[in-house]
Order: sequence, then C-alpha cells, then structure tokens
Amino acid sequence: MKSQSIDTIHSALHRFMDWLDDYGETSHDHQSFFAGPVGGGAKALYYRKPALGTLAVAPIIFCEAFIPSARRFFWKKQRFPIADAHYAMGFALLARLTGQQAYYDRAVHFLHVLEQTRSPGFSHFGWGYPFDWVTRTGVMATGTPLITTTPYVYEAFSYVHEIDGEDRWLETMYSAAEHAANDITDREISVDVATAGYNPFDSEGGVINASAYRAFLLISAALQFGRDDYRRIAERNLNFVLEAQQPDGSWYYSVDGVRDFVDHFHTCFVLKALAKIEQLTSHEGCRKAIKAGTDYYVRHLFDQNGLPKPFSRAPRLTVYRQELYDYAECINLGVLLKGQSAELDDRVQAAVNDLLDNWQKPDGSFRSRRLLLGWDDVPMHRWAQSQLFRSLCFLLYSLKEGERAA
Repeated sequence: MKSQSIDTIHSALHRFMDWLDDYGETSHDHQSFFAGPVGGGAKALYYRKPALGTLAVAPIIFCEAFIPSARRFFWKKQRFPIADAHYAMGFALLARLTGQQAYYDRAVHFLHVLEQTRSPGFSHFGWGYPFDWVTRTGVMATGTPLITTTPYVYEAFSYVHEIDGEDRWLETMYSAAEHAANDITDREISVDVATAGYNPFDSEGGVINASAYRAFLLISAALQFGRDDYRRIAERNLNFVLEAQQPDGSWYYSVDGVRDFVDHFHTCFVLKALAKIEQLTSHEGCRKAIKAGTDYYVRHLFDQNGLPKPFSRAPRLTVYRQELYDYAECINLGVLLKGQSAELDDRVQAAVNDLLDNWQKPDGSFRSRRLLLGWDDVPMHRWAQSQLFRSLCFLLYSLKEGERAA
C-alpha cells in the first residue's frame, strides 16, 4: 500500500475521532428495531407462528430497508460493551504507534467503562448486550454475558496491558477467563470434541463462532496465566470448529440443521479466531483450516467487483447489498493473514479503497449499509462504527510497522 493510502487512512481516522467526540459513546443499533416491546414482540411472534409473525414484522422490515432512521422510534440509544472494547483496542493501537498519551488515556477510559458495565449476577467478569435479544431459541435477557462479546473485552484489556504492564488489567483478564472456563457450558460431541454454549444458560451450543471465540480466549489465557485446564477446554472447542468445516472450506453459522447460512462477518469471526490461535500455537489443524476457509472466502463472499457481500448462502431475503460490518471484518482478517493469499490481499485492498472513497460521510462517521436503494446512514457503534475504527487502526499499525521493518 502506497504512503498516499497510509495518509488517507490516517486522515479518515482523525475525521472519525472528531465525529466520535461530538456524537458521544451511545447510539442506536442494528437491533434497535427489535430491542423494544413492539419490535421484540413481533419478532417473537414470527418465531412462534411464522405466517402471522411475517405480517407483524413486515412493517419493521420495510422501515429497515427504506426508512432506517425510524430506529429512534423503536428503542433508545445505548452503550454497547462490544463497541467499547473495539474503541479501546483502536486507541491502544494508536497509542502504541504514536506514543501519544491522549490515545492511551482514551483507551483506559473505555476500560474503566467496561469495568462498570459487566454483566450482573456473576462472580466473574462477562459482558453482553444492553437489551433483551429475541432469538429463535428464546430471549437472552439484558446483560446476559455472551461468549461472542467477552473475548473482545479480554483483548481490549490485554492491549492496554501490553502498553503499561499494569497488574489491574490482568486481574480483569483473569476473571474473564474464569468466566469463559467455568460459566460457559460445553455439550460433549465426543471425548475430544465439545461445542460451547452461546451464554451460561445455553446447554446445546452448536454456533460455530461461539466455540471459536471461546477457544481463542482460553488458549490466550492459558499461555498468559499458565493454566493447562484452560487449554484442555479450548482444544475441545477448537476441534469442534475444525470438524464443523464443510468440504468446500465454509462454515455454517450453526450445526443445528436450521441455521445453515454462510455469511461474511461470521466467516471472518471463525477465521480470525483460528488465525490468532495459529499465531499463538503453530497449530497445524488451524493452518489447514485457514487455507481452505480463505480459499472459500475469497471466491464466494465477494461480489463481481471484488467487494464484500453479505452472504454466499443466505437464510432469507435481504434488504441491503453491502454491510459496514463486512468491510471491518474483511480488513481485520486481511491484516492477520497478510501475505498468505494474494487473492485475499487484493480483496482487502479493494475493500479499503471503496470504504475510503464511498463510505465515510462528511461528518467523519461511516455509512452503515448500502441498501437496495440508497444508504443506511444511521451511525451505530456496535454495527459497526467501532469495529471499523479498530480495523483501520489495526491496518495503519500494520502498515507503519511494515515501513519500519523495511
């Protein structure tokens, strides 16, 4: 990537940070349409009685497709721990890159917020969503800790610990690891294979990225804290992820026989976790799965222009053409796997160029979705302003480190 592109990324980040200062740290969300009693009730009805529920959710889907700003009528702005974790990581990367105290202070600010927004009712630290999440299998109540959120918070604390070496961050990381090891349950598939629950109340598991996240967190914590028991738990979840890979290299969202869609950012979630585990352990099974998964990813999850597309195997009719979250995760994965696949490197470069040319708004925030007609311009920290900020910080950090090594 040319220095001009590096300068463009740097400029985009500064414009974004100015926007964040003005906008604040709460926002509406992708799920705002369904987080309140009206939308949540309609969604629950849809899962119970699809024919009747379709009539109930149709007006909401119409708003999502054509009047995205209507979110504000369905639910309030909120703070999201997963977004705070991504912002903390982004600012920590900038602090490491520049040595500027202001970036470090901002990262620490988000850690202090995360310490206050942990899920209540548990001995150890975990984090979830600040709304009742209606799903196919029931309602995950506000604050239910999720194994798809907690690893990001663990990473956020580890990023700052790498800068200052403070023991207080290790204490939170250890607590989060204990939560992941002891509060999240496993469903045994075989002696060496187990699927992790999505939350402490999920005994069925089956969601691929949930097991991938837990495997990464516990392997990282096993190395950090010298805990072989963490590693044993992680290896069973990792084996589940590896065995769940399809012959073509893809992963379904779940092995429950129902949620067999293949989408962009969940594929990235799985590949990212495997890449991080491989970097920590040189795991040969991960290496093979990453190669097959990347080959599938570059061939099936980008459109004819080489840009991220939401699904290769869609669960339903979609009301958008492209998603900011997909761009963010494409960049994250591309940095992790840089140089391993020329096709992936090309896809990432195309995504970065399109993002910087077409997605950033005059106020510095990024568009959320390219709809069938027009754009969803509602800025949502969880979906995916924070993820995009962190990915651009990660990309900039990688490029600058590459310059120094050259």
